[in-house]
Amino acid sequence: MSKQILELKNVSKIYGSLKALADINLKVNAGDWLSIMGPSGSGKTTMINIIGCMDTPSTGSVILDGVDISRENASSLTRIRRDKIGLIFQQFHLISYLTAVENVMVAQYYHSMPDEAEAMEALEKVGLKDRARHLPAQLSGGEQQRVCIARALINSPEILLGDEPTGNLDEENEGIVVDIFRRLHDEGVTIIIVTHDPEVGDVAQRKIILEHGRVIQDIDQTSTFGQALKIHHE
Repeated sequence: MSKQILELKNVSKIYGSLKALADINLKVNAGDWLSIMGPSGSGKTTMINIIGCMDTPSTGSVILDGVDISRENASSLTRIRRDKIGLIFQQFHLISYLTAVENVMVAQYYHSMPDEAEAMEALEKVGLKDRARHLPAQLSGGEQQRVCIARALINSPEILLGDEPTGNLDEENEGIVVDIFRRLHDEGVTIIIVTHDPEVGDVAQRKIILEHGRVIQDIDQTSTFGQALKIHHE
């Protein structure tokens, strides 16, 4: 039986009179692949920010790998995020004057010690070993996002979080990135992705639909999981 890696218990997030999340309950096992979908303003990014230790709930608990992160202070959350979370955003946030391999090594610097050989291995995993010495401006958008994935993976996080990771990509590069997620999932990586793209959402094993800060659907897509991947990969 898979180990439970994440649980949200009655999580709400309130900004003034706005209830961005309302009594969210969610359990995620290690190795799961979830997509989180919903219209603009449904609470998707708020949820991913709380899971990723970038925000805290107003009420409720968030248990990440056995630790209630909703009770931790800012410095502790920074450490937990560094050690347990790999983050991929729609915007690439690469340092313009560093090469691809150096951008990956920056993440190592904040975690432990930079190791170029390990950074090269991470780039090879996303098919970019031959582009390791290129600056971001010399890479396509799809290649830059693959550097971001390598950077997110370099410290072996418990969970890989993506906030619209294919939002700035064309169809071909979206397919490449989704295929990388497929291979990572095969290796046992836990993946949670916020997306507005129904094709990307349908590829996941499980789809969470939010509306007005509430989970309105929790869809098990296991029966069509392999087929969806195959269609997308082709």
